[in-house]
Amino acid sequence: MPWQNKIRYLLGQSIGISLSNGQGTSGVLCGTSQGKLLVIEYLYQSQFALKQYDFHMIQDINGFPPCQNQQPRY
Repeated sequence: MPWQNKIRYLLGQSIGISLSNGQGTSGVLCGTSQGKLLVIEYLYQSQFALKQYDFHMIQDINGFPPCQNQQPRY
């Protein structure tokens, strides 16, 4: 499935983004605008930024898998 078809299913979800240059990033998918993917990313402390990624920069997007119910190890 082309990654663009995943957008409507992943809106508001945590996603990983594979970029065409081999790098990657993650955040919460907010939507699209004018050929750009809009993603909220964590910066530091209590600061977040809305980042925009041109569609041609993106190789794939994937939702985060669910957490396993495991006891924490201390």
